[in-house]
Amino acid sequence: MPQRPEDLVEVLPEAEPFLTREAAVSGPEERRGLVLVHHLAGDFDAAHAGALTGAHLLDALPNRLIARFDVDALVDYRGHRPRMTFSGDRYVSIASPEIGLYALEDDAGTPFLLLHGAEPDFAWERFVAAVLQLVDRLGVTSAVALHAIPMPVPHTRPVTVTAHATRRQLIESYPLYWGEMRIPGSVGALLELRLGEAGVDALGIAAHVPHYLTQATYPAASLTLLEHLTQLTGLLVPTETLREAAEAHRTEVDEQIARSSENTAVVSALEEQFDSFAASREETGLLGFGGEMPSGEELGAQFERFLAEQDGDRPTD
Repeated sequence: MPQRPEDLVEVLPEAEPFLTREAAVSGPEERRGLVLVHHLAGDFDAAHAGALTGAHLLDALPNRLIARFDVDALVDYRGHRPRMTFSGDRYVSIASPEIGLYALEDDAGTPFLLLHGAEPDFAWERFVAAVLQLVDRLGVTSAVALHAIPMPVPHTRPVTVTAHATRRQLIESYPLYWGEMRIPGSVGALLELRLGEAGVDALGIAAHVPHYLTQATYPAASLTLLEHLTQLTGLLVPTETLREAAEAHRTEVDEQIARSSENTAVVSALEEQFDSFAASREETGLLGFGGEMPSGEELGAQFERFLAEQDGDRPTD
């Protein structure tokens, strides 16, 4: 018998204060108004920027786990083999995947939620339905997705972003770049779609990662995601550690690029395209693409290539 959505999640005692408060709500105007930040680490996250952002929030802010999902029912272990530690003549531990919902407090003491962990491989609709049930029970009134996509932009320029939302009014300060296109889906995208259908405001920020850095970490993209999270929600989150990591990483990349005249030429060409496009957009600070804008088909094809590269990096059986 197929699992019900609620069978996929265990709500922990730590969630009780949120549940009790919302149970007493008699109308929409009395809801707590929690923000749900979500990132589920999968293939659709260039340079692991969204995953690094979530991990940073958990490291930097007070938090507690309030619900956990059944990863055995959701994750394909053969497609994403967990790491095990072998010592001498025995296995001693396994780093099992996790999907958790955490309650955090920002630097001003404002509570918010973070959905963090592995992207499910199975039961996407039931998983999203389970999240929507929690959204209703815990008093969430808006959700923000944080992720990253590969783009032909140089690492020597500010990280740019693309914004998306269930209502244009939520991101009206962000320019609109794309027409209709077909791109590979993700659980985060499905969650945003279903939240909108349920009448919950949902939006997301995709940081643009230089296409030549998608296989490494890129803390500058994670830093940018947090800056836009603050801009969109008013949450005050610490960024200094990521800022320092971004500066150190920039130095390392500069040194590596400088060792090759071919790489230097590529970056210079990207800089020229980026600066030309920036001038044409009157320096909005929210650029969508370096150089001439691609068509929807070209962008979709680029996403497909990126995902194919992720598949190629996985160990084979």
